[in-house]
Amino acid sequence: MDLDIGPFDGRTELLDELDGFWPEFMLQDHTADLYFCNFAELWPEFTLLAVDREDGRAAAKAYSVPISCHGDIRAGLPENGWDWVVRRAAQDRMTGTAPTIVSALEILVRPDLRGRGLSGLMLEALRENTARLGFSDLVAPVRPNGKSDRITEPMDQYVRAVGPDGLPVDPWIRVHVRAGGHIVNVAHSSMVMTGSLEQWRSWTGQAFDRSGQVLVPGALVPVLCDVEHDQAVYVEPNVWIHHRT
Repeated sequence: MDLDIGPFDGRTELLDELDGFWPEFMLQDHTADLYFCNFAELWPEFTLLAVDREDGRAAAKAYSVPISCHGDIRAGLPENGWDWVVRRAAQDRMTGTAPTIVSALEILVRPDLRGRGLSGLMLEALRENTARLGFSDLVAPVRPNGKSDRITEPMDQYVRAVGPDGLPVDPWIRVHVRAGGHIVNVAHSSMVMTGSLEQWRSWTGQAFDRSGQVLVPGALVPVLCDVEHDQAVYVEPNVWIHHRT
């Protein structure tokens, strides 16, 4: 493909072409609004868009945000990874705190184009954009895309699994490691989604009629259901990866 990859430059209509590809329950993290309601005005240069020059359609997008982070990244990053990044970015803007690093928030490739290496291209573009904006460190609370096939396996165990080549078995983590990224630690409560059982039924099509663990397609770990209190909660673990740009 002949792609034009660069800052989204206010082309929200092209970004919108890449909406609707996440499972509905993944859109219920209320912390997300702190970022997605403001990114186009506050952090436009940290958002990248890949456009097919032949047909003008959006092919992929990458969101990132500058944040303040002090101390040795290699010593560990916060347990509440993705949510922490969004809240820290918003807090830094409100308090006028200067950012020190950049964190990725999402890289999404149009489903019909997956398997062509576009995710790696977008990651490399994100690394280059981070350096261009004057930052030496890019971190990412990565959502391992193979973990949903091993939903009951603890993330700490899954992230250590490697293939015969010594690289991680997870396809998305493998892309990061091949690009020079280093696994730092697991963020065990990176995203949190809560709702009534009726809400979870509408989001997933699952019954949610018994207390305990519910295996939801697309989730990385089971959703915890409490029938007595009419609530279910999904606490998603992600994996912190650090890139030097």
